[in-house]
Amino acid sequence: MTTGQNVRMATLNFTTEHKELYQPGREFEVVNVPELVFLAIDGAGDPNTVPAYTAAVEALYAASYAIKFHSKRELDRDYVVAPLEGLWWSAAGHDFTGLERSEWLWTMLIRQPDWISIGELQGLVEATSLKKKSDTIADLRLEVITEGLSVQVMHIGPYSDEAPTIARLHQEFIPANGLVETGKHHEIYLGDPRRSAPEKLRTVLRQPVRRQD
Repeated sequence: MTTGQNVRMATLNFTTEHKELYQPGREFEVVNVPELVFLAIDGAGDPNTVPAYTAAVEALYAASYAIKFHSKRELDRDYVVAPLEGLWWSAAGHDFTGLERSEWLWTMLIRQPDWISIGELQGLVEATSLKKKSDTIADLRLEVITEGLSVQVMHIGPYSDEAPTIARLHQEFIPANGLVETGKHHEIYLGDPRRSAPEKLRTVLRQPVRRQD
């Protein structure tokens, strides 16, 4: 028992608090993804060469850390900034892995805490944009996403090696289990490519689905 002291809540980590969303196994599994709030920004082209991709990721992190510090300072609720996520597709639809990377379309995302209102989150993003004098941060938007029924798997290794697993997901597992794709290919990047060897990178590969009628 403590007396005369303020007891702070433990720092929340989304990836360990919601293991079912961030720590799938190496085999395909079905999960129900609830409504979540994200900072989002859209773009196109090869993420390895398009300057807008780097600017988008930097803007997401800048705003996300500003929100984290606000939550810790003003609300006494601390948390680990959530991992970077991405939605990937092409003008032709879900199948983008066989295309030139210049044809890829993407939305990069970072999950935000649900105890801060959308209006307050938006205000913090706008304040960060003004402070950093960043047009890219100004392009960020808040988006509420409910993927619902989804199939996911953990990929371990370089991003460039994902294609065979994605192909098995779409061509084998989904049709064999009476499912139909409903949303964009979703990736969650649990590793940092700047600090981790490519063979040790962990990426959640996810595809929203529905049951066939």
